[in-house]
Amino acid sequence: MSAHRRPFPARWLAAGGAAVLAGIIGVAMLLQTGGSACAAPPSTTTKSGKATFYDLAGSSGNCSFETPADDLYVALGPAEYSEGAACGSYLDVSGPKGKVRVKVFDSCPECPAGHIDLSRTAFKKIGAEIDGIIAVKYKLVSNPSVPSGMTVRIKEGASNFWFAARIDNHGNLLKSVKVAGANGVFKSTYRTDYNYWLIDAGAGAGPYKLKVTDVNGNTATLSGIKMSPGSIQKTSVRLTGGSSSGSATSSGSSSTGSVAKASSPAAKSAKPATPSSPAASSAAAASSAAAAPVPPASIAPSLDEAAPVTDTPVNLTAGESRC
Repeated sequence: MSAHRRPFPARWLAAGGAAVLAGIIGVAMLLQTGGSACAAPPSTTTKSGKATFYDLAGSSGNCSFETPADDLYVALGPAEYSEGAACGSYLDVSGPKGKVRVKVFDSCPECPAGHIDLSRTAFKKIGAEIDGIIAVKYKLVSNPSVPSGMTVRIKEGASNFWFAARIDNHGNLLKSVKVAGANGVFKSTYRTDYNYWLIDAGAGAGPYKLKVTDVNGNTATLSGIKMSPGSIQKTSVRLTGGSSSGSATSSGSSSTGSVAKASSPAAKSAKPATPSSPAASSAAAASSAAAAPVPPASIAPSLDEAAPVTDTPVNLTAGESRC
């Protein structure tokens, strides 16, 4: 699925060959069933699992984000990555040494449900690097603080006749993105597994307004978005606190997103929503292959802290957890 990620560290492979085999079998079964039975992003309910780590091969993961400045990110298996639905959300992960907050940044095709793959930096904050694999507890963060307002990146190859945009710094799982061109008529987009929102027939001439809605029911409008492929357009708009509308400024194609470690969740009550499934349409050929639209999952409103995790040995030969 990903050309950006390298295989797991050799030390982990040597120690957990049986787990790798189980993971490969699990992914094969998932593909055979279309992934529909288990595919859902993480929820705010604390889940027990295990974590490994990897070093990014390249400058971006499957979510198409720039590497976070603090290097704190996570790759999820096919079930929890959910064809891109988890991208841009945050997880609190507790391990033997403490807790770390990480951004969902990448996919891990080899990882069964309950197995997360952390950046090396994040792994070392909660476990001993020499162990290679540790027991963890993790959960989705509802309404997390984000380092800045939302940003929009128009994909290379986009035009008035094929619209593709990536949204960053939204914090919560996204439910929908709608786009209006100069005519003011909003059109629905669908999400790809590489985390761009597409309109195959395009959105017409800009500048554009993007109406972004998350699964908690928060909605914000980003105005003044230009058809400027490859550049990162910054706004002051936040879904998880602050202004709900504003205009964009472009930072140029060479800009790198600055993503700092998220702090405590904003003191805002979650508004659970039952997300709808956007209608699928065939994706246009571009630099990446577009995937079918993904129905985002609702998240539970619990904000309980993850329970402490003791340094308990992990049974690598045990069967993988299933959702």
